[in-house]
Amino acid sequence: MTAPTVDRPDVRDHAFLRVCVDLARGALDAGDEPFGSVLVDVEGTILRSDRNRVRGGDATQHPELALARWAAEHLDAEQRRTSTVYTSGEHCPMCSAAHAWVGLGRIVYAASGAQLAGWRERWGIPPGPVAPLPIHVVAPGIPVSGPDPELVDEVRALHARLLGVADR
Repeated sequence: MTAPTVDRPDVRDHAFLRVCVDLARGALDAGDEPFGSVLVDVEGTILRSDRNRVRGGDATQHPELALARWAAEHLDAEQRRTSTVYTSGEHCPMCSAAHAWVGLGRIVYAASGAQLAGWRERWGIPPGPVAPLPIHVVAPGIPVSGPDPELVDEVRALHARLLGVADR
């Protein structure tokens, strides 16, 4: 199977991704991993936002999973299908699966899982416990846009700060 084309985020997307990167910075400042996400309806209204909350020991407390759970409880199927999840980092396989099972629409990310894995490798940091599978491998029917070249360096710097490495 060939990988689908991943679109580059547009100007409207960039504004929502900016919010996500700011949420990621807030997560890092609070002692969590730097990930932030927003759920936006078809009208462009932010319905919900969240950030990583893994510092307490539950490594499943990702914002993308929290948004999927919230959407399942508060939105009907059409609202979920027409919504967009913006996130500072591409969904991990767990979050991609939750997104697909709940029936959410498009995903837009600032930095890809492959970029994060590459940074970690370059910094000499072992890979995480879950393979960084692209969204389209886990949830092939979801439209995806990313990364955002204007935000990638900022996301990389947040991860370097988390890991205590020189950002190079």
